[in-house]
Amino acid sequence: MENTQPIILYEDNQIVVAVKPQNVPTQSDSSGDADFLSIIKEYIKVKYNKQGNAFIGMVHRLDRPTGGVMVFARNSKAAERLCKQIAQGEFDKKYLAVTVSTPRDRRAKLVNWLVKDEKENKVRVVLAKTEGAKNAELDYRVLEANEKIALLDVNLYTGRSHQIRAQLSHMGNPVFGDAKYGGDVLAKGHNLALWAYQLTFMHPTTKQTMVFKVFPPLEKTPWKYFQVEKYINTVKPE
Repeated sequence: MENTQPIILYEDNQIVVAVKPQNVPTQSDSSGDADFLSIIKEYIKVKYNKQGNAFIGMVHRLDRPTGGVMVFARNSKAAERLCKQIAQGEFDKKYLAVTVSTPRDRRAKLVNWLVKDEKENKVRVVLAKTEGAKNAELDYRVLEANEKIALLDVNLYTGRSHQIRAQLSHMGNPVFGDAKYGGDVLAKGHNLALWAYQLTFMHPTTKQTMVFKVFPPLEKTPWKYFQVEKYINTVKPE
């Protein structure tokens, strides 16, 4: 694989925490493009001179256009314990999103029901009784805004496909750069402005609370229009 040296935030014999680049699929898909799971496997295989395939367990995902922090398990027991935390709601994920226009409420909790159209690879907000609908919950807080766009801190309670993008779009404030959900009016040619900036979980063996934070690409539109550093106390990745 070319140009696939990942940014590693932490690793031991149980887990690997890394920064997924935007527009890289989390796992292999029909595009045939290099995926992040394979990149992490290759990194571990080369670094530790492992023969054959290195075991890397994927316990959560990010949409292809979304970048940010992810954790992978290095053995099946660690994967099982991390998945259990996710199922019990003990796996905390926070995102930064830039929306088109400012939400009416500066802070709110959104509860919707979502159905995914596999053919179009798109999620719709539907009535609760709709067949196949899944509950989706998040809360957001407007950190900063100008006349055209707003910076939101989003706390995710459920991990549905395209959840943040679909729920914010349904609210009338699609994510900047999101052509699929109506957020490209001001943003043609720019990346999706959605970034997984913080991940909190319990280490699968030491039981220590692990917190990882990482900045979005601050030099790029639309992040450069906000004081992101003011809201995230962390170190920028090299």
